[in-house]
Amino acid sequence: MSAMEHVHHSWAEPYKIKMVELLRMTTREEREQAIREAGYNTFLIRSRDVYIDLLTDSGTSAMSDRQWSGLMMGDEAYSGSENFYHLQEAVSAYYGYKHLVPTHQGRGAEHLMSQIMIKPGDRVPGNMYFTTTRLHQELAGGQFVDVIVDEAHDPSSPHPFKGNVDLDKLDRLVQEVGAERIPYISLEGCVNMAGGQPFSMANLRELNAYCRKHGIPIMLDATRTIENAWFIRQREEGYGQKTVREILREICDLTDGCTMSAKKDLLVNIGGFFACNDDDLFRKAQNLVVVYEGLHTYGGLAGRDMEAMAIGIREAVLEEHQSARIGQVHYLGKKLVDAGVPIVQPMGSHAIFLDARKFLPHIDQDDYPAQALAAELYLQAGIRSMERGNVSAGRDPVTGNNRRPALELVRLTLPRRVYTQAHMDVVAESVAAVYQRRDKIKGLRMIYEPEYLRFFQARFEPISA
Repeated sequence: MSAMEHVHHSWAEPYKIKMVELLRMTTREEREQAIREAGYNTFLIRSRDVYIDLLTDSGTSAMSDRQWSGLMMGDEAYSGSENFYHLQEAVSAYYGYKHLVPTHQGRGAEHLMSQIMIKPGDRVPGNMYFTTTRLHQELAGGQFVDVIVDEAHDPSSPHPFKGNVDLDKLDRLVQEVGAERIPYISLEGCVNMAGGQPFSMANLRELNAYCRKHGIPIMLDATRTIENAWFIRQREEGYGQKTVREILREICDLTDGCTMSAKKDLLVNIGGFFACNDDDLFRKAQNLVVVYEGLHTYGGLAGRDMEAMAIGIREAVLEEHQSARIGQVHYLGKKLVDAGVPIVQPMGSHAIFLDARKFLPHIDQDDYPAQALAAELYLQAGIRSMERGNVSAGRDPVTGNNRRPALELVRLTLPRRVYTQAHMDVVAESVAAVYQRRDKIKGLRMIYEPEYLRFFQARFEPISA
């Protein structure tokens, strides 16, 4: 508990606003035209037509005055930028990994890791898929295998650590294919597709012991691991007196390396990295990054971006920042629960996830209820959200059918240090208004489907019948 929490019962933003960006209000008619032109895909709406943008927390957070100051200290040397070494020092101190390879963002790191570690025919277990992660695994010839606990697929389960790995599922896979066909286990902090759900330290310790026994590396998706550390501090026995920074380091010390999209936890608008402890793995990544991203001391980033990232690491582990960041998410969630709106429980770290199955039970999953709900929320109030359901899951590569995942969700994702509680009040009121007329909402038909990651660019039209 921080010093502020001893005095006050309510949380407040641990910053003051010194610059604002004006928002553009739109009419219902303007929004109807905008969503039609976007093919009912919120990714294709122009930002100028959005009032409150909850599409993603990736690269949309507000940087601090210190981070902006850091931009002016950019060393834009092609090789050996001073900012690279500042970032390297910060990653070593806070995450503990021996080696660092910067990349332009998280999927650049995923690409490096997949190409280096996966051989055709390998199986890659993980605590629920993420879209870009799974695609990179598949493009490298691997196959993702879900080994998350069953509770993660139940939006109403109160399990406090729905991001945990089910060791029995993992062991069945190892017995089936052999440890030599498993290049690593992919472990995500605050599992995005499950609703921002954390794993526990106890589960990670068990996983670490199992993987050491079988010679399987644990590769962490560290995108929101600082937020995961905050939940461990709040929910797990024995961690209430530890700092977020201490818990973060303990997590990383139990893994072998990580990919990072710094656009989330680390409060920057662009950037990422691959980090590891193995010398040989590092040399391969260092070599391959030159082909796809840039020289090994900038990896597709400007020096100023690496400086902002190094500063962001130090700010992200502050208890007051995480308490306010996650506190705002839970503020919105409580308002929706009070309005009777079905959401994923318990509330996660970076977003509130509407349960589209319960919200729109009359719409078949192949008519994309989550996509329809996201479009309807935009029409209601100019609020942009993201589908995380049948569209995001894609098609089974064998049958060609939609995967129809157990979770059909709409993600209301909160950028860090951007919106106020008043904005959250507007969002809650708008979602509640849509919920009151939910029976009138109809499904969508997909009229354009790209080959990869269809949720980004697919287009739809309303089902009239």
